[in-house]
Amino acid sequence: MIGKILEGRYEIVSELGGGGMARVYRGQDRLLHRNVTIKILREQYASDKDFLSRFENEAKAVAKLSHPNVVSIYDVGQDNGLHYLIMEYVEGSTLKELVSKEAPLPPLQAIDIAQQICSALEHAHENDVIHRDIKPHNILITKNGRVKVTDFGIAQAVNEATMSYNGTMVGSVHYISPEQARGGVTGTAADIYSFGIVLYEMLTGQLPFQGDTPVAVAIKHLQELPRPLREINPDVPPVLERIVMRTLEKDPDRRYQSAVALHAELETVKRVLTEESFATRELPAIDASEINPAKARRPRVWAWIVLTLLFFGLAAAGLWSGFRYFLLVGETQVPSVVGMTEDKALELL
Repeated sequence: MIGKILEGRYEIVSELGGGGMARVYRGQDRLLHRNVTIKILREQYASDKDFLSRFENEAKAVAKLSHPNVVSIYDVGQDNGLHYLIMEYVEGSTLKELVSKEAPLPPLQAIDIAQQICSALEHAHENDVIHRDIKPHNILITKNGRVKVTDFGIAQAVNEATMSYNGTMVGSVHYISPEQARGGVTGTAADIYSFGIVLYEMLTGQLPFQGDTPVAVAIKHLQELPRPLREINPDVPPVLERIVMRTLEKDPDRRYQSAVALHAELETVKRVLTEESFATRELPAIDASEINPAKARRPRVWAWIVLTLLFFGLAAAGLWSGFRYFLLVGETQVPSVVGMTEDKALELL
């Protein structure tokens, strides 16, 4: 496949990897002279209408999205039976690779990555697109720290259908929501749940549910509660632990109802942690020989007494002034106007 040119334009340069549905290559757009990612549907699925439909849905879903945290799609087509997508090439590594090397990540770093994922989900959900397969393998991180969410291969427009594909369990088993595990209706809350597992893994270096078989893991999503994060990593702030545990609620209605709300919660925690980090930062030591004794002398006791009496004196004066203004009203003699005409009475008064 290396060296093959699709439609006389896209040259396959090297293999990047692949999933169960497609193989992924780094390519060169010979017309625009830029690197691209080429995703080619595996041959055994090219004649399968169901898989081909999923592949085409990816193109339609991603084509609706334009966001700095979403991998862009440039082109879609087929060449001699090869169905392909041409996508933005992202130079960097996957979040899975970062987690494998460095987890647990510091809370502020994890929040920064999480907020960028949230931004991508906000944009997708606003355009009626559910990812349905959020996992660290589908989250790319560039060399300058920009997060890019990719692989909308099983995304589907909400307004077309929210049921899983003919009852098939869709999504990676360690990251699927309980509703996906049942093969039932899935909405934006499914992405929130999967996102929560990604955040859990970033903060602890572990997945909340493990099992010998995919079915065993799926059952745990349905029946078991995840181990509290702070039991694994005590450095996780309690408020951040509560956010993660809420995203992992079994009932979709008890999770965050939007990526926007989740993003806002993370921003609040980030601000608090940043302020605490600044407040607890060590200050440079001061040489005692540099201190001016005259300036360092404490105020005399009598000075504090005078200031205190002056304060209370001014306060009392203010209260007395207000009291006199509102309660001590002077008297005025009103002349008698009985028997006068209205004009004379008004003039006298």
